[in-house]
Amino acid sequence: MQSLLPVVQALAQQVANQEHLDLVSVQWHTHQSPPILRVEVRHPSTDTSLDDCERMSRALESVLDATADLTCAYVLEVSSPGLSDFLTSDRDFSTFRGFPVRVTTTAPHRGKTLWEGNLVRRDEVNVYLSQKGRSLAIPRALIATVQLYTPPAEA
Repeated sequence: MQSLLPVVQALAQQVANQEHLDLVSVQWHTHQSPPILRVEVRHPSTDTSLDDCERMSRALESVLDATADLTCAYVLEVSSPGLSDFLTSDRDFSTFRGFPVRVTTTAPHRGKTLWEGNLVRRDEVNVYLSQKGRSLAIPRALIATVQLYTPPAEA
């Protein structure tokens, strides 16, 4: 099943593009009988609806049924990924403006690879945080992850 993953991912990407959805992930869950093919999609500009998932499911089902590569029985599940702690899209950065985030970098920036603060914004060059009222710009080229987090309560 895992050897079919690249084929299924390519087909799912084509269908997602046709349905104007973002493909988030494609996974085989082979510990079930029959195996489960889980596909996660996200609407690029609004909340992902049940209708979005249903459209993707019906369209992908037809494409998968027509491919000669997929001959075994499986269950297709299409869903939205839900809310992630990791911010990746412009929409995420806009939605969580003002929220506490933890930024990790691939290389030290000002001597550190871990930064915490409230998210101010993101542009083409930097991610901006506020740390106790002081602005900090972290180059996007250095950023590995931006994650929502809950700071420890002050005593």
